[in-house]
Amino acid sequence: MDVSTAVETAVSTQLQELAPLSGGQIGQVYRVRLADGLPLVVKFDDGPEPQLDIEGNMLRYLAEHSELPVPGVMHSQPHLLIMEWLPGQSRFSPRAEAAAAEHLAALHAVTADTFGFPFMTLIGAFTQPNPATESWLDFFREQRIFHLMREGLRLGRLPQSFVPRLEKLGGRLDRWLAEPERPSLIHGDIWTTNVLAEDERITGFLDPAIYFGIDEMELAYIALFNSFGTPFFQRYETIRPLPPGFYEERRHLYSLYPLLSHVCHFGGSYVDMVDSVLRRFGF
Repeated sequence: MDVSTAVETAVSTQLQELAPLSGGQIGQVYRVRLADGLPLVVKFDDGPEPQLDIEGNMLRYLAEHSELPVPGVMHSQPHLLIMEWLPGQSRFSPRAEAAAAEHLAALHAVTADTFGFPFMTLIGAFTQPNPATESWLDFFREQRIFHLMREGLRLGRLPQSFVPRLEKLGGRLDRWLAEPERPSLIHGDIWTTNVLAEDERITGFLDPAIYFGIDEMELAYIALFNSFGTPFFQRYETIRPLPPGFYEERRHLYSLYPLLSHVCHFGGSYVDMVDSVLRRFGF
């Protein structure tokens, strides 16, 4: 079944327009307009193991359990995800950055009894295992660093020589990290193009990779890829002050997870960036 037929079957109406959009690690992305003029965003995956229903479930969870602005989900199946079209562009004034900080600080205030999540989630095209775990350090080591280390090896994108280095670092996390007071719900993938703004306000957060972790994971990702700048961090810290040492030390350690994700997706220079982080911490 092609994408037009799949969408028309799902919404029981004809399409007026279908145009490809850029972005997305899973399947193809389109802007569609229904016969009545309603614009929507469609993701379509005709591969052998589609998982778009997981993204739909993540968006629904955020809509039900937080105030984060996310697109409404109209239809969700493994091969087809139909969502509300949100206005805006991925360009941010200082006020928009501050607004993003307010939204994410509120999201991070949503908590749970354990680290992990009720179901497996995704970061890009890769799974995020989320077993309920009492210890953040155990969860970060086993379900984040070691999980993507094994994926990178399986794909042939991470050299075998990195394994003992990552394992040694994983065994000594308590030298730099402490257990947080409670888990925080995080978006998990605040890449610039996953956020939309219009008229100095944030209109939407897209493509989540959610789980209950620690707010510093979110902030390390943002700092690593320069998703936002100084206005964001200044505003965030007025709401949720960070313990000393985040900018100097912990953000580099937490950057290992998004860097390993990029190794799994793309390989190349991201392997060198993982190497730099390991060297920074003496491994």
